[in-house]
Amino acid sequence: MEVAPVTTNPFFSLFVQAHWVVNWAVMLGLGLASVWVWAIVIDKFMLYARTRRAMDAFEQAFWSGQSLEELYRSLSERPVHSMAALFVAAMREWKRSFENPSRSVAGLQARIEKVMDVTIAREIERLERRLLVLATVGSAGPFVGLFGTVWGIMTSFQSIAVSKNTSLAVVAPGIAEALFATAIGLVAAIPATIFYNKFISDVNRQAQRLEGFADEFSAILSRQIDERA
Repeated sequence: MEVAPVTTNPFFSLFVQAHWVVNWAVMLGLGLASVWVWAIVIDKFMLYARTRRAMDAFEQAFWSGQSLEELYRSLSERPVHSMAALFVAAMREWKRSFENPSRSVAGLQARIEKVMDVTIAREIERLERRLLVLATVGSAGPFVGLFGTVWGIMTSFQSIAVSKNTSLAVVAPGIAEALFATAIGLVAAIPATIFYNKFISDVNRQAQRLEGFADEFSAILSRQIDERA
């Protein structure tokens, strides 16, 4: 009875047979970076989807005709983010100014706008968190792979010098290591670059929605300030 030959994954063979510099410093490092990139991508997809749904739900509640006081009481009882956090911060400053007689109402408009600007900056920072990792992997990944390529070519030339033979069997392993390192660098860098650009675009769109709501809500509060002046 003939035993079927055991087939070995060629990519695994390249990893095992590679020089330790290419093996651990390049291939394993880029592999871990690729896993980290995809973990960030999944997390950001879920975060931005939740943020869009929260914005839509808040805008529907805000423009439904519900009292601002009731909306503020319902939102201030729990942690909020995005547009709801912007509304709560502005309303909190509004209520503090009118509930405390010692505070001047003259600069209330400027204080409300300042509070909303700070809240917008905080929300954008939350949305952009860990995007720098994608940018770093996208820009540095090909260069790290290129380092593995250079090292593999050096290994090939050393093999030629030791064996004094230029046959393909001597040169091929080093060239294969070099090309494999380059491929892993591209596998890590290409998704990181694509998703970084997409997420930056998503952050900009959500920032525009926050700024648009801030302008509208500031105008509403400005009219009420004028009526009370």
